[in-house]
Amino acid sequence: MRTAVQLSGDAAPWPEAVDFAVEAERLGVDMVWVAEAWGADGPSVLGYLAARTERMILGSGILQLGVRSAAMMAQTALTLAKMSDNRFVLGLGASGPQVMEGLHGVPFAHPLGRMRETIDVIRQAFAGDRIAYQGRHLQLPLPGGEGKSLRLSLGANDQIPVYLATLSPKLLELTGEVADGWIGTSFVPEGSDEAYFSHLRAGAARAGRDLDQIDICQGAEVAFARDEAELTSMIEARRPGLAFSLGGMGSASSNFYNSAYGRQGFAEVAAESQRLWVSGDRAGAAAVVPDEMVLATTLIGTEDMVAERLGVWRGAGVDTVRLYPAGDSLDKRLHTLARALELIPD
Repeated sequence: MRTAVQLSGDAAPWPEAVDFAVEAERLGVDMVWVAEAWGADGPSVLGYLAARTERMILGSGILQLGVRSAAMMAQTALTLAKMSDNRFVLGLGASGPQVMEGLHGVPFAHPLGRMRETIDVIRQAFAGDRIAYQGRHLQLPLPGGEGKSLRLSLGANDQIPVYLATLSPKLLELTGEVADGWIGTSFVPEGSDEAYFSHLRAGAARAGRDLDQIDICQGAEVAFARDEAELTSMIEARRPGLAFSLGGMGSASSNFYNSAYGRQGFAEVAAESQRLWVSGDRAGAAAVVPDEMVLATTLIGTEDMVAERLGVWRGAGVDTVRLYPAGDSLDKRLHTLARALELIPD
């Protein structure tokens, strides 16, 4: 399995975040993904890391669909690939209605069609072609205006991989059809085939491809417990985060994380936690999350437990494991990361 870590520009003091990425590379980590939600933007961070790293692949995890034009996403990708000596991976995602409509004023409707058309335009730009597209959602050049079809002056680079962060069945099918990789989350390996891989395979088959041609990149927190008492404390501390995913990531009617967990055997828990969260009972929403759900969706426990779960992930089809090492200081997070790397299956 390949290994990856993830960071954002505002999750820690900036020098500490940079030191984490640089040391992760020294430890042998293959990739670093940079998140972009409602905090720091991703490309600024990636550009800085391009200058501070030498080998590690740099991924946007993720750039949000519709925040930038399709052509600007292509420009950003081509620029970062050039700055990093072709170490850049373009990760895209649809985000959700709260962020897109509430923060950016961009309609969230029709994410499937907008994603497909955006990738079409990006591929044109990567190929060095003049950008011309007449779709349902994107029209380039804009009809009735004075613009004309343009070719980006950065030059062609059709080797930039495109990964999609998707959760819903139709977008998973699109991922299998057109993407080089899948950035997954809300992952329960025991329920992943029906929830995720069946849809990825269907999309891949539609394009005459095999699932083995798609990098399955899946992430979770990793933490090591010394004994049963510490593990119990760890589980308790992680219930609120799962409750937020089930109830707060999206609206009451549009929460793709909730739906994904529901498809993986936790439908009743997901529905009840969301109901309590939406009603304002955040403590109650966390309390209904069972121990087995926390353990199923994370990599926490003794070294033997973590090693066993990593083996289960590998057996389920994960190619690249994205680690979120626990620790209340840089040194502790790096220590956790180093321990985890020793347990990664071949």
